[in-house]
Amino acid sequence: MPVSEIVRLAAEGDGVTADGQHVSLAVPGDVVASDGIIERGAHHVDPACRHFTVCGGCQLQHADEEILRAFVRDRVVNAARGQGVDIGDLLPEHLSPEGSRRRASLHALRVANGAIVGFREAGSHRLVDLSECPVLRPELATLIPAMREFVAKHGPKRNVDIALTLCDQGVDVGLSHFPLDGLAATEAALDFARGHQLARLTIDQGYGAETVWEPEPATISLSGVPVAMPAGAFLQATQDAEDLMVVDAGQALDDARIVADLFAGLGTFAFALARSGPAGRKVLAVEADQAAHLACKASAVRTGGRVLTMHRDLFRNPLQAAELSRFEGVLLDPPRAGARAQVAQLAQSDCPRAVYVSCNPSSWARDAAVLCDAGYNLETLRPVGQFRWSTHVELVSVFSR
Repeated sequence: MPVSEIVRLAAEGDGVTADGQHVSLAVPGDVVASDGIIERGAHHVDPACRHFTVCGGCQLQHADEEILRAFVRDRVVNAARGQGVDIGDLLPEHLSPEGSRRRASLHALRVANGAIVGFREAGSHRLVDLSECPVLRPELATLIPAMREFVAKHGPKRNVDIALTLCDQGVDVGLSHFPLDGLAATEAALDFARGHQLARLTIDQGYGAETVWEPEPATISLSGVPVAMPAGAFLQATQDAEDLMVVDAGQALDDARIVADLFAGLGTFAFALARSGPAGRKVLAVEADQAAHLACKASAVRTGGRVLTMHRDLFRNPLQAAELSRFEGVLLDPPRAGARAQVAQLAQSDCPRAVYVSCNPSSWARDAAVLCDAGYNLETLRPVGQFRWSTHVELVSVFSR
């Protein structure tokens, strides 16, 4: 019977043979017969979770560590090469370990005999009722049974979104599409928050997130600086990946005395850069989201004037080339769409060094090509896989000229 060997993984996680055939749930080293039966190779392992292949949260639990690392590395390298971008120093890829994800977006549905809480099935709106989740921090995973019981008793008969985030004070829970029907439901929500020692409970009944429980202000410490955490605020998915990205950025901008942190969010990089580098370094943190900007601004006073803030939409109103030329280094950490307008201005500026952190190798590679065409060199590139067993890949890159 003719057989084909899997030689690589495609971007969505399928195994690919030398002749381009895509095979689901196969990894390099597996052999696939003409009838589709997969003979496992040395890199094919048993999944860590019983929900794998049904739950849409993970795509690569059947791959060993070597293949996971190669997948993360190849996604980034191939994106760069596809745009003709030459890579200087390719740094070792980073993979976050099991049980390290500190934020997650789950879904819930009240049903006749209780409630379902979990991720959606791959390519479907159906929910997988999670009995375990090895990617989550234990503080988040252990809340799932309690969330199921609470939704079963008090949830609406429609889909509910659940945002879980681990902050300084404990677990922050945000419920959306969750009307509280009467005093009893409100008291039950308070009892739930109190009983599970939540840091905060916010509920969106259709008019935006309202805080119903917060014994003390919820914060997230960024390089030792506590920053107020708005409901739904963005954080890097794992602490270990954030720490590595911060170190890479700090080393790349080590001598820069004035730095712009663009798409700064709560100040993940701004506060780290303010602590390092030459004496008197100034960091301008620029962010469009008002809640994140105000939180960063309030905590910037703790830095003795080293972090300054600006509220500005960098998609519609990017910093201009003349403005960027005043900085000795720029850091960009844009959303998945990339930073087309801002990169166009950076390319025209005299700024000598830029660190580009990205959660989308494709949009990053497009922007990287613009910078390289303008005379920048891709000095270092580090692939980052903080969404373990997922096809979601991130990176830290350093450009100089």
